[in-house]
Amino acid sequence: MARNGASVLIASFQENYEQLFRFLTRKLNGDCERAADVVQDTYIRLADTPDPGEVIDNPRAYIYRVAGNLAIDWLRREKRITANHDVSEDADTIHDPKPGPEHIILGREQILLLDKALQNLPEKPRAALLMFRVDGLSHSEIAQRLGVSNSMVAKYIARALQHCRDELLRGGEK
Repeated sequence: MARNGASVLIASFQENYEQLFRFLTRKLNGDCERAADVVQDTYIRLADTPDPGEVIDNPRAYIYRVAGNLAIDWLRREKRITANHDVSEDADTIHDPKPGPEHIILGREQILLLDKALQNLPEKPRAALLMFRVDGLSHSEIAQRLGVSNSMVAKYIARALQHCRDELLRGGEK
């Protein structure tokens, strides 16, 4: 049975008010207050509907479509507002990629400890470590310069790294 006109839509709206309210509450993530607002917006939209001259076969489905579209519009609007709000908060806060004073002081202390640890190393292990880590030389190049075997270079570097690590963990306590 086909019906038309705003009065038919309002009558169907009144019959389905509770179900529509629950539907919108679920669609709006449990926000009852927003669902009530969208229900009222739906009523206003339906009341303003001119008589289209067309027949609305299923007024209930039409009402749910209008309400669902209004809910989607609200969710999109809320998402835009939230996105704009987040951007404005970020604009107020400027992120400085440089380390803070505390990190700088801690870094300097570690460099001093590392320098002290390197000074306490025997000559060849210290030279092997510096040539490997600072100069970027290979084990065979270091072996040639120091006049030792490749395996001895590996042992020097391992011993130097172990010594420096132990000194840094100890924190220079002696």
